[in-house]
Amino acid sequence: MKRKIGLDVGDKTIGIAVSDALGITAQGIMTYERIGIKKDTDKILELVKEYDCDTVVIGLPINLNGTDSIQTEKVREFRQKLENKFRSTGGGLQNVVFEWEDERFTTLIAEGVLIAADVSREKRKEVIDKQAAIIILQGYLDKHKGETDEKSSCNHGI
Repeated sequence: MKRKIGLDVGDKTIGIAVSDALGITAQGIMTYERIGIKKDTDKILELVKEYDCDTVVIGLPINLNGTDSIQTEKVREFRQKLENKFRSTGGGLQNVVFEWEDERFTTLIAEGVLIAADVSREKRKEVIDKQAAIIILQGYLDKHKGETDEKSSCNHGI
């Protein structure tokens, strides 16, 4: 089984997490400072190769009532550009699956986890996006627990 990578895409940073090889748990790997769409998508592509991922799970920031926000549209646009980069790159990356995961409350939950762990306010700012990516990816993994590789290769979009 290949790993999954989870992204919490913001305007300034992208929180990034990867699953273990069995697809059971998510671990945070970094908070990436955004530079520009080309370099941002290059970085994600590089990480997908490095961690041998077959799925990219992106948190979708929809409003509490289920409607799209300005940020929702920005994240949808980011995903489209990322998918285009993967489709135009060789080496089997055309087969990487892209999934949405509802990210409502993830930042709030991440903050609660960090406060409970007694992480200082300053340090929380540095790691909040990475923690949110862990929560996004773990939610996806929990929903798809026990699926075969064949089953999980279909696109479960929101």
